Amino acid sequence: MGLTIRRRSASTVVAIAVANLAIVAVGTSLAVTHHSAVPAQAGTSGPGSAAPRAHALRPAGGQAAAVKPAGPHGGVDLNVLVVTDGSPPVQAIRAELTAEGLPITVLDLRNHSRQTITPGFLVRTWHTRSGAVRAGNFEGIVLPSANPSGLSGTELGLLGKYERLFGVREVDAYTPPMADLGMTSPVYSGPLSGPATVTSAGASAGFGYLNATFPFSGGIAGQAPFGYLADPLPGSTPLVNLAIPGSAGGTLVWQDNDSGRQRMGIGFGYGSYAFQFRFLAHGIVTWLTHGVNLGDYRNYLDIAYDDMFLGDAQWSMTGHCTPGDTPPCPRGTPVTPGIRMVQADVTYAVQWEKQHGFKIEFLYNGGLSSQNQVNGVDPLLAAVKPVAGDFYWVNHTWTHAYMGCVQDFTVVPWKCVTSGGHIVWGPADLSLINSQIQDNFAWARQNGIPAEPGVVASGEYSGLRILPQQPVDNPNLAEAMNVNHISWIAMDASREPTMRWVGQALGVPRHPIDVGYDVDTVAEEVNEFNWYNDSKADGGSGICQGSRTTACQKPLTDAQADWTTVIVPVQAQIVLAALLNNDPRPFFMHQSNLTGDRLGYPVMDAVLSAYRAVYGRTAPVVNLPMSGDGEVMRNQQLWSQALGSGQVSAWVEGNTLTIDGPPGTTVPVTVPDGTSAGFGSRYAGETSGFTTLGSHPLKLTLPSSVIRG
Repeated sequence: MGLTIRRRSASTVVAIAVANLAIVAVGTSLAVTHHSAVPAQAGTSGPGSAAPRAHALRPAGGQAAAVKPAGPHGGVDLNVLVVTDGSPPVQAIRAELTAEGLPITVLDLRNHSRQTITPGFLVRTWHTRSGAVRAGNFEGIVLPSANPSGLSGTELGLLGKYERLFGVREVDAYTPPMADLGMTSPVYSGPLSGPATVTSAGASAGFGYLNATFPFSGGIAGQAPFGYLADPLPGSTPLVNLAIPGSAGGTLVWQDNDSGRQRMGIGFGYGSYAFQFRFLAHGIVTWLTHGVNLGDYRNYLDIAYDDMFLGDAQWSMTGHCTPGDTPPCPRGTPVTPGIRMVQADVTYAVQWEKQHGFKIEFLYNGGLSSQNQVNGVDPLLAAVKPVAGDFYWVNHTWTHAYMGCVQDFTVVPWKCVTSGGHIVWGPADLSLINSQIQDNFAWARQNGIPAEPGVVASGEYSGLRILPQQPVDNPNLAEAMNVNHISWIAMDASREPTMRWVGQALGVPRHPIDVGYDVDTVAEEVNEFNWYNDSKADGGSGICQGSRTTACQKPLTDAQADWTTVIVPVQAQIVLAALLNNDPRPFFMHQSNLTGDRLGYPVMDAVLSAYRAVYGRTAPVVNLPMSGDGEVMRNQQLWSQALGSGQVSAWVEGNTLTIDGPPGTTVPVTVPDGTSAGFGSRYAGETSGFTTLGSHPLKLTLPSSVIRG
């Protein structure tokens, strides 16, 4: 299914494909190779608060250097071996390992020249005066199934011996239950539509962040996947069970204990974007690694509403355009009133926040407040002042001034005006940009609005490069970041999904939620939706007819019902998919969506209710302001670079975790509760966070329950 996302500037139309009503925007990834294996993707993850680095944040190109050799030890390196055949389940686990930031080595069974699994590939051996010392190269093994085609019997045998020798666990990404995996024949096969239950063993093994019982499918989680249920044989441990209407149900995820070897079986089909997998994904990683890994996991959600105090133009349901915006409406289109929040909307927002335990972020334009005064007082500002501390606030510039190049609209698409081969920046000089930033901060201070220091969002992302029309940032914008000590600037994630420098500021990409900035009622939203997503024959604009990424939709004919059953679920799924993918990038709508029919709330309600129906109190939504989102994403990308350079190594020997690398390197670490880490915080039943390596290797003492090697 495809939907067209509408932006303030109609010259920018972005299409997002929504497969099965769900999409995920993945974070930064790099190509990295470990132990001469087929290149894998190194991931991103986790929160932190280290100061911005002076060096550039950019992915390293080409094949990365080999991982730094681990120091002499008799334990196990923190590196997961992923053996893939390209099937969706094993690729989904690979993607989760990447998203959480774990070092991985990938063997692709489709590659005829792949590394053969040999004793030397799995184990390092050297001799000392006291005898031979053996160290394991992998802390976990992921296979497509219990007996994947492409692995020889000898290789499978070596993996089994290695796992027993070092206490290393194996995940079989998708294998129907069978006696060889400690299960009876299936007692049920078909759609898995019942509630899932985490057993006490499953909670202890890594799935304790989930509610004891949670809905496995339905609602915005989508259709029930196909799978198998069975009963465990003696020696196997159920981790997640599932009830099936009209059936006794059975075990869906289990641990097979085979003579000192532990394997996880997963009895349903899935891909990386399937919500059922996303629910279980972190538990799979925790189980696989005994909760000790170079990764960091959180579920982030920041939803911002732009143009506070400014107001927004309103969609014309007759002209199918937005009067006062670009491109201009056809002649004769009646002028529509602007949309601006009122006092009652502020009261509602505060009440909603308290009921839902979630803080809304506003991007404000203080310069427009005076234009909306009644008897010398702006009623919206008067309503905000007593409760300003209940919200996050970001400087959206004084009057939402345009900061890009002078535009030539005589061509389609428009282009920047040039003179002497140079782009003409027109009125968007340093003086204008400085005043837009400084006046807005000063106004916030005068009115008791706690704006985040060092954070800015230019109007419509203007001044930032827009390819192909404006290939570079406005240099005056970059200079203004330096002059005003700005650390973070909002960017458009659909154009630039990863961070980059704008002067001394780092860009924080934001995802759009596709509810029109220019609507405040359900009727307007459905009318605009139909215009952008229907063919000309069905009364739409026909934009979809020339698109390679979106398909034309049938007109929505019952506004309220279609808003509730079509538009809201799709938008909620997009947000939920990012929320469940360790993605700290904020989402945004506009203040117009918090007045009138208050369209923003049903979307937020759907996301939060779906999340909390599945996730327990140990894994709450992490609701950061934009500066916090930036810190997380910066640490994720710094770790991606460090991982790609191959200079960090880590291992567990006995109950000691050692991490070694260049001083100043940003590293994510997850350890079980009971570990005295001195950094990070508790989340999902573990202690995790980013730390900075010093001049000596970092050593942590783990609980005895995770002793390996």
